[in-house]
Amino acid sequence: MESIGKRLSIMGRSHLFQQLTAAIGSKERIALLGASGQGKSTLLRIVGQLDRPDEGELYLENRPSNQWKPQDWRSKVCYVAQQPIMLPGSVEDNLRTVSTLHRRPFEAELARALMAQCGLQDKAWQSNASELSGGEKQRVALVRSLLLRPRVLLLDEITSALDQNSKQAVEQLLREWHAAEETAMLWVTHDLQQARSVSDTVWFMAEGMLMERQPTELFFRQPITPAAQQFLQWPEEGVV
Repeated sequence: MESIGKRLSIMGRSHLFQQLTAAIGSKERIALLGASGQGKSTLLRIVGQLDRPDEGELYLENRPSNQWKPQDWRSKVCYVAQQPIMLPGSVEDNLRTVSTLHRRPFEAELARALMAQCGLQDKAWQSNASELSGGEKQRVALVRSLLLRPRVLLLDEITSALDQNSKQAVEQLLREWHAAEETAMLWVTHDLQQARSVSDTVWFMAEGMLMERQPTELFFRQPITPAAQQFLQWPEEGVV
């Protein structure tokens, strides 16, 4: 991404954020942190081509976004929402959606293995997807995206509705997936312990800009900016 900006017309600010220039490296796992209102989810949606920046340009495989069909981009860069939408029909119907849309074979064995690994092995595939709990929807949406075998996963607080055991199962699933598939990840999380355990790099947003890009352990041990130092001192007020 190069000089990405999103305008804002409220609260006396002209931009939600601006001049964001960064690259998601191959195989990189990034925790995107910052106080509430910095636009972290909006940035994920922009990277996933679900929202448009007001300024700047996105690139994938050295090609600008306007040279990509949105469907092709989204097959390589997958956004998984905190409150995912379940399409009408069963759990199986939802898992098959990506194959139908992108005209590729449905990997049923892989789908079942991923569902089991994140704790949904007992969830009947013919269950009505709209009747799942919030945490079940989050996990089905994650599996649905993994079936595309994307190059980049954009994860927007995807364990926020999970209990501790389910959260740990998802984290382990993503570690193993990353090791096997080398998928890059950009992960927004409110949980600093999770951020520290699932990432190699931290991007820290504050004051409408990308203030820090540091290796994870260095960021937590020695943040550079006063904003990051304060954020880590008062995490209960800082991470949303």
